[in-house]
Amino acid sequence: MTELPPPDVRAGRRTAADYAQAFADAAPRLTRTQAMVESERCLYCFDAPCIQACPTGIDIPSFIHRIADDNLRGAARAILGANPLGGTCARACPTEVLCEAVCVRTAQQGKPVEIGRLQRYAVDAVMDQPVTALFSRGAATGRRVAVVGAGPAGMACAFTLARLGHAVVLHDAQPAGGGLNEYGLASYKMAGGFAQAEFAWLMGIGGIELKLGWRLVSAADLQGLMAGFDAVFLGLGLGQTPRLGIPGEGLAGVRDAVEFIAELRQAADPAALPVGRRVVVIGGGMTAVDAAVQSRLLGAEEVHMVYRRGPAEISASLEEQHWAQTHGVAIHHYLAPAEILGTGSHVRAVRFVRTDGASGGDTVLTADTVLRAIGQKFDAAVLAASGVLLEAGRAVADEACRTGVPRLYVGGDCRAGGRDLTVEAVEDGKRAAAAIHAALQAEQPIA
Repeated sequence: MTELPPPDVRAGRRTAADYAQAFADAAPRLTRTQAMVESERCLYCFDAPCIQACPTGIDIPSFIHRIADDNLRGAARAILGANPLGGTCARACPTEVLCEAVCVRTAQQGKPVEIGRLQRYAVDAVMDQPVTALFSRGAATGRRVAVVGAGPAGMACAFTLARLGHAVVLHDAQPAGGGLNEYGLASYKMAGGFAQAEFAWLMGIGGIELKLGWRLVSAADLQGLMAGFDAVFLGLGLGQTPRLGIPGEGLAGVRDAVEFIAELRQAADPAALPVGRRVVVIGGGMTAVDAAVQSRLLGAEEVHMVYRRGPAEISASLEEQHWAQTHGVAIHHYLAPAEILGTGSHVRAVRFVRTDGASGGDTVLTADTVLRAIGQKFDAAVLAASGVLLEAGRAVADEACRTGVPRLYVGGDCRAGGRDLTVEAVEDGKRAAAAIHAALQAEQPIA
C-alpha cells in the first residue's frame, strides 16, 4: 500500500454563513398556500390505507381535511391525540415507507400526498399555545407511576398517564429530557431546538415530575421503584453500540456515530466541532446516513458510507440513501471492515474485504475519522436479574407492553419485536399507559 498522508482533523472548515445554511431545517414548514394546495390532493379515502400504515393510528384523512378547512387547531388535536410526539414524527419518521408508501395518489399521479409535511404544518401551528389549550388533565387518581427513559416511549407514556390523572415521575440519565429526539437525530431534522420545545410543551400538561441524572444500574434500583410506585414503565432505548472487533479499533479518530451525532446536537456552534477531511462511516442504517451527511455539512471533503450487505438489505430507506448521495456521500456495498490502519496512534485508513465473493481484492479507504454505525444493542442485565424474559437481548412483552413481572411494563426499542422507529416507541408508550390505567382502575381505590 502506498504511504498514507498525515491525519487532517480540525474544526472550522466552513464559513459561518455556510454552517448556518448547512444546518438549517432540511424540510421547512409549508406555507399556508402550499399546505392548502397539498391538502386538496387528499382523496379522504374510506378505510384509508395510510391510517393502517401509521403505527399510532392517526386519522390522516381527517386531519388533512381540517387543514383544507383552515382548522389547524382541530387538525393538530386529531394528530396529537393519537401521537403526542406528532411534531417529531412529522420531521423524523420514514413516512416514505409508512403512510406515504400506501397513499393511493401514488398510483394515480406518481407522487403521494406529503402527509409528513402536512402533519408538521398543523402541529407547529399550535406549539405557541399551551398544551392545556388542546388537552386537559384528568382528576387526580392518587396513583403514582415511575417512567424510566424520557425519550419517545417514556414521554408518550408519561403524557398519557398524566392526562388520565395519574402522578408520574419521569426518570432519565441525561442532563436534558427528550432521549433520542434530543441526542440521536440529525440536527437538520430537529432544527431550531424543536426537541426541547416539544418536550417542554408536553410537560405543560402537569402532573409529571422530571428527575434527570438518574440511571437504572441494578436490579435493586428497579426493586426500589417497584416498591415506591403503583406501576413502572421502562422506555430505556438501546444504550450500547457494538464494537467492530477488528485490529486498530482503538486508534484515535475511531468513534461511535451515535456519540458523534449527540456531540453535534449539543454543540453551541457546529464550527467548533472537529471533523476529518476524509470520513468513513461503517453501517447502512439511518444513523449511518445522519452521521455521513453531517460530516459533509461540517466540511469533510470526502465521505464514504460502507455496508457489508447489498442494496436490497440496507436498512436506510431509498429516500435516506438519496439524501446522502445528493450531499456527496459515496455508498459502497458488500464490503466488511477487516482492519483499521494508523499512522502512530491515529487512524489513517480502513481495509475492507468483499462479502459477495466477487474478485478484485481488498479495498482500502483513506480516513481521518471513522464512525461506527452498526446498530445499537440493549444492556439487558438489570431486566434479566429482575425476572424479565428476554428474546434476542431485548425484553419480551405483550401488545399492551406487560412483562411477566407484575406491575412492570416495557416499550420502545428495548422491547423485542419492533422496528426501532420513533413512531412505534410512541405507540408502545400509549399502549402501556392504557394498560397501566386499566390495571389501576381495576384495583381497590386508595382509602
